[in-house]
Amino acid sequence: MTMGDELPVTSLVLPVLIRPVLTQLEKYDLGASQTLRAALTKAEAAVPGLNYDLVAGIMRRADIPVNMNESLLRLQGTLTEAECADLRLNRTEEAFQELNKKSTALKKILSRIPDEITDRKTFLETIKEIASAIKKLLDAVNEVSTYTPGTGKQVLEQRKREFVKYSKRFSNTLKEYFKEGQANAVFVSALYLIHQTNQILYTVKSKSE
Repeated sequence: MTMGDELPVTSLVLPVLIRPVLTQLEKYDLGASQTLRAALTKAEAAVPGLNYDLVAGIMRRADIPVNMNESLLRLQGTLTEAECADLRLNRTEEAFQELNKKSTALKKILSRIPDEITDRKTFLETIKEIASAIKKLLDAVNEVSTYTPGTGKQVLEQRKREFVKYSKRFSNTLKEYFKEGQANAVFVSALYLIHQTNQILYTVKSKSE
């Protein structure tokens, strides 16, 4: 991977891999889970990518060959609602609940890519689903923006533009895949879309709740 490619996988280790594990730990020791969650979240904010380095270091130490891009993409599809609570919008208005639904739907479809990419017919149908889910997500963002005041709306618009940029990049990556057959590039591009979706949700949470 290039440095640019590392961004989505490094940013997703905490929400997709580590936080769900800590959510499960809450059943056995709530205090320990909350302490670890706070510490790892603070460490990630101070040193972006630290949790990725931690997991990758463990994998290297154990001599376990893992494609982190593919693995995180698969894991995204297994997350429960409770495990995604940090990203869930709490406002009850329909626009916010629709954004919850549309973002979850897009990420679920993207998570199927590793299993479907080698079946051309199935994968082409999945690509159509992704395109539809992207449009529905953008429509949901537009609805939510009417509830977002002042500078928050400007920040959300910037997030939306970034999401559109990575959507177009995903489309171009797919075209290259059908020429070159580089599946990992598709995994990386899909993770970028998940990351950008999460950024939209974080922005809405901070500016509208």
